[in-house]
Amino acid sequence: MELINHLKWRYATKKYNTEKVSEEKVNQILEAINLTASSCGIQPYRVLVISNPEIRAQLGAGSFNGQIVNSSHLLVFAAFNEISITYIEEYIKMAEKQRNLPEGGMDEFSKKLTGYFSANTQEANAIWANKQAYIGLGTALAAAAELKIDTTPMEGFDAQQFDEILGLKAKGLHAVVLLSLGYRDTENDYFANLAKVRLPIEEFSAFVG
Repeated sequence: MELINHLKWRYATKKYNTEKVSEEKVNQILEAINLTASSCGIQPYRVLVISNPEIRAQLGAGSFNGQIVNSSHLLVFAAFNEISITYIEEYIKMAEKQRNLPEGGMDEFSKKLTGYFSANTQEANAIWANKQAYIGLGTALAAAAELKIDTTPMEGFDAQQFDEILGLKAKGLHAVVLLSLGYRDTENDYFANLAKVRLPIEEFSAFVG
């Protein structure tokens, strides 16, 4: 399984060189994220790609994560603040069109979705959306590794600062997690040449039944 070798190769890169990731490869990673698993299929988050160095300098101000500024690109996974009935209705219309179904062909599913999310609090739905964004993050890590693009997933950032600079609140979004893209600086990143440390598989996993 080639994916295993890709995952052995990747690590959370601490220092990047100045080489830029091509637009083609960034788009491939975005497509992989778009195709990843999503509960109910409604994709309650968006991915913002930040390459402008001035914007990234603002975003990274005061952060210990130098990768925000020094990588090639920064992906910001931003989840929905709420799951609205309007959004569900628009998703259903899109799904019916893509599946060549008649209008109303997914009404039963639509009723289940609106009933479920309407019964939850806005906070609960936002937390659920956050978790969906992390599924996309996992796919992005694997896709980048296959392309031999280095990455750093990051939670230690000022989410409010990101929301304000990127105007996320007005878009009904909030920053959840970050992923920098680039190429490792093997001479200056101490971790680049260290062995990956993981639990023995028999300790990490178990077959039950």
